[in-house]
Amino acid sequence: MIATFVIFLRETVEAALVVAMLLAYLDRVKRRDLFRDVFLGVITALGLAGIFGVVAYETIRTYAGSRVQTIFETATYILACSILTYMTFWMRSHAKTISKDLARRAGQAIDGRGRIALFLLSFQSVGREGVETVVFTLAILFAQSSHYPLLGGLAGLVVGLSISLAIFKYGKKMDIGKFFTVAGTVLIFFAAGLLSDVIENLNQLGWITLFNQPIWNTSSFLAESSAFGDVLHSLVGYAQQPSILQAIVYIGYLSSAVYLFVRVGSKRRSNYKPEDIEAVRTQE
Repeated sequence: MIATFVIFLRETVEAALVVAMLLAYLDRVKRRDLFRDVFLGVITALGLAGIFGVVAYETIRTYAGSRVQTIFETATYILACSILTYMTFWMRSHAKTISKDLARRAGQAIDGRGRIALFLLSFQSVGREGVETVVFTLAILFAQSSHYPLLGGLAGLVVGLSISLAIFKYGKKMDIGKFFTVAGTVLIFFAAGLLSDVIENLNQLGWITLFNQPIWNTSSFLAESSAFGDVLHSLVGYAQQPSILQAIVYIGYLSSAVYLFVRVGSKRRSNYKPEDIEAVRTQE
């Protein structure tokens, strides 16, 4: 539940800021008539992402308990971890220039008299976040087999929209770069947990048998099925009976990702703040 809350919160704020910058640019060039194309792209992207998520979930659920489900879950975990790692580092390194890049692309669309281009621009921006969110949510649902993650996602969506609205109206001094730094750090731990689940599934499938001896067994006092164990599993990848290989992969990914995340941040400090929206509106 906490993992989906953080994911939906981060993705909602990021998508909302991108859309706001795009609308601010159109407002600056006095093309508010093109707002509807942007909103149409947003609605279409969200709709298709939602349909994709429902179809994927219902399809794989018919194979519950089979090797097909385990294989699909494993592929979903790998995809989710890959996308999560990429988007976290991409935002870390490109947050400083995202407003200028978005304004440039919007200007090119208008110069080409391309209403379809504006639709595709908003569709791509929001659709990327939507697909990422769907993949992460599927991975969590498969790992936990409960609907509590959906409640966490709904809460994250509501809080994310509220934060975005507050930033647009009142929070010009708030550093959004710090928000993405905190959220990115949390999600790196989540990604490490997904990789640990990948190793566990591969052991169950018999595809990897190397170092599969358990390090400990804490199921007697902190089972993954318990409320607290479930929180630890979804947030930091806690396992009640981890294998040696799981520990190696978890620690290796986590230490490498955190080191690179900090290093990228020290080289390129983010200036991604709410006033960027106003800068897009007023830039020449």
